[in-house]
Amino acid sequence: MRTMKVHRKKIRAYALVIMALSTILCGQLAYVMLWRSEELSAKAQALHERERVIKAARGRLISADGTVLADNKTVCTVSVIHSQLTDPEKVISILTDELDMSEDRVRYYVEKVSSMERVKSNVSKEVGDRIRDYNLDGVKVDEDSKRTYPFGQLASKVLGFTGADNQGIIGLEVSYDELLAGKNGMILTLTDAKGIELEGEEEQRIEPVAGEDLYLSLDYNIQSYCMQAARKTYEAKQAKSVSIIVMNPQNGELLAMVNYPEYDLNDPFTLNYELPGSVSDNEKMNLLNAMWRNGVINDTYEPGSTFKVITATAGLSTGAVSLSDSYSCGGSTTVGGRTIRCHKTTGHGSQTFAQTLMNSCNPAFITWGLRVGVDNFLLYMEKLGLMQKTGVDLPGEASTIMHKKEDIKELELATMSFGQSFQITPLQLLRAVSCVVNGGTLVTPHFGVKSVDTDGNITELEYGRVEGVITQQTCETMKTLLKSVVHEGGGSKCHIEGYSIGGKTATSQKLPRSEQKYISSFIGFCPAEDPQVIAMCIIDEPQGIYYGGTIAAPVIREVFENILPYLGIEKMPENAAQ
Repeated sequence: MRTMKVHRKKIRAYALVIMALSTILCGQLAYVMLWRSEELSAKAQALHERERVIKAARGRLISADGTVLADNKTVCTVSVIHSQLTDPEKVISILTDELDMSEDRVRYYVEKVSSMERVKSNVSKEVGDRIRDYNLDGVKVDEDSKRTYPFGQLASKVLGFTGADNQGIIGLEVSYDELLAGKNGMILTLTDAKGIELEGEEEQRIEPVAGEDLYLSLDYNIQSYCMQAARKTYEAKQAKSVSIIVMNPQNGELLAMVNYPEYDLNDPFTLNYELPGSVSDNEKMNLLNAMWRNGVINDTYEPGSTFKVITATAGLSTGAVSLSDSYSCGGSTTVGGRTIRCHKTTGHGSQTFAQTLMNSCNPAFITWGLRVGVDNFLLYMEKLGLMQKTGVDLPGEASTIMHKKEDIKELELATMSFGQSFQITPLQLLRAVSCVVNGGTLVTPHFGVKSVDTDGNITELEYGRVEGVITQQTCETMKTLLKSVVHEGGGSKCHIEGYSIGGKTATSQKLPRSEQKYISSFIGFCPAEDPQVIAMCIIDEPQGIYYGGTIAAPVIREVFENILPYLGIEKMPENAAQ
């Protein structure tokens, strides 16, 4: 009897456990059927779908004059599906010939057991069509989009290029990659458990969404003029490089940016010069990175005498100097136990403040800089944007290299006053000078103006600006002084009859000084009274004559002769231009 009771209790316990488990299982089944059915159905569907990506057409890069600088062309991607191959040897033979690949490489893809293998992308449409016409089982040819640059080297270090998957690598292509990229589409094909496509089932196609077009301030014609001028100067002076920047000083729109020699955007992994011998892959990559560099924003330099514009502005703004001041140059001055010479070793003699700028007299500017003092000198460098990046819409902008404030003694301040012992980028200096001559507004240099999507919706791009950096009075004074540099002083080789042009020359000695290598440069703007365009030329390591006023100023004159009429800047009566 007792044994029967024990058995009944066990049976009752088992029954309760079974009932509890059944309840849990039924609850779980109900949960799956009612709340997760769509999710699990989608997962099951995905297991039987093969995905093939359709690349979105990348947004175009369009210049200010409407010229398309970066476009797309139709190409093909050739893939193989191992489970569907019926004649692998025939496939290997045809793809080897048509794709210009080694047989071993094609065989690797064909014989690899996987759901799908991409054999080659960026295949020309003509080749893709021929392969499609063979009707090879297991071979897929999908149309794709490839970036193309109609003008090859033009603005290569500004535009940049894309990778194999159309992603931006450098330049504007990477800065605006999210805007330009669009959204890829998809081709979905139903397959059985073995990965073989099901007969009678249509492919499902999710269309790609094209990227937005980016409209630039860069002007094709102005860029072309600057490219020609840079090439001619590069060859004539056997220089290491020649850079030219053209900008609207009123709003920061960059109209041109040349860093010659440029490279072919359609073949960016080929060096633009012949190597004397073989190099390792790492060495080749380093050489390519150097070739791709945009020197006017990626690299810093000692600006030399063009920086005297900043010293003069700081002096006038703080009241440390005035137009009535004068300086007598004997050819050198001694600061902190070091003798610093003027480029005119016999001296300029007695000069007014204006003449010290026209003559680019180093001893005079040492005096003006010391009067300004360390605190005010750094203050105006900060106010004029020289202690921070410009914010230009290009990647890899370099930062200022400057002494710590506590390390700036008399000698350091003296050399800083004429643009030595610190480093900035050319674009930083162009921005600062623009602020000096545009009425005191610090603008953000930029290329992007607006974007337009496939529906025609326009998005205007906005950039920061700081007004009132210097007074209008200081601005007017500086414009008059810089105009005299071109019409009467060291910048006379930029003078163009009928135009009122201001500017400043520079000849800076590179480090180490013992190598006697120079950077020649010139900044010019027009019209001097109300600047609508400002331009800068930097010639790195010119051979022979290296003075900025002699070799860089004429480059900007040539650029201005071409672009001023194009921009609608008309000549003035000769007496008004003086």
